[in-house]
Amino acid sequence: MITFKDIGLIDYKKAWDYQEILFNKNVDIKKNNICLPLSQQKETKNYMLFCEHPPVFTLGKSGSENNLLINKNTLEKEKISYYKINRGGDITFHGPGQIVGYPILDLENFSLNIREYIHKLEEVIILTLGEYNINAERLKGATGVWLDSDDNNKTRKICSIGVRISRWITMHGFAFNVNTNLKYYDLINPCGFTDKAVTSMEKELGEKQNIREVKNKLRKNFEILF
Repeated sequence: MITFKDIGLIDYKKAWDYQEILFNKNVDIKKNNICLPLSQQKETKNYMLFCEHPPVFTLGKSGSENNLLINKNTLEKEKISYYKINRGGDITFHGPGQIVGYPILDLENFSLNIREYIHKLEEVIILTLGEYNINAERLKGATGVWLDSDDNNKTRKICSIGVRISRWITMHGFAFNVNTNLKYYDLINPCGFTDKAVTSMEKELGEKQNIREVKNKLRKNFEILF
């Protein structure tokens, strides 16, 4: 069973702290279960959080600060937060109009390894975009969801994925551009790439999308795959 929660527009650090609480509870359960007979072991809980953030750049633990193309003064002037965080991947942007999904799952409950988990997250986005007649794909050697991945001159990213996993418990997740203001991506090398563009559903379809409707489709496809 997965508990879905839409926590709305929320400061990045508050959402990160909330994730950590749910994540650590599950990790502690897994640690304690090792010493208990099967009949006394507790079940871990699975969550899927949807939210949006005020403008913020986040840098993964393997990322390079050189991919942030502005200094602290400009960050303050533009009212953009910046955090170095404990997920994989490089730098990305979160902002209003972007659906951020944070699954806190015990992958052992779903018999998934890490590669399979990432593949399923990508598939949730691909299926959702397909309902809007947007043909989305994977890009060899990179995580996330892309458009025109077979044409280097047109390849553009519509969803970033970066996760943390410990004792098969996941946190962090995906950032899906629906009505995102894409100007912020000019201030970074998104995900460390200097030769790939970023796009959104709004840009591809030529008009703003109903973000609640998109969330409902995401939830449906997440439930189908997980």
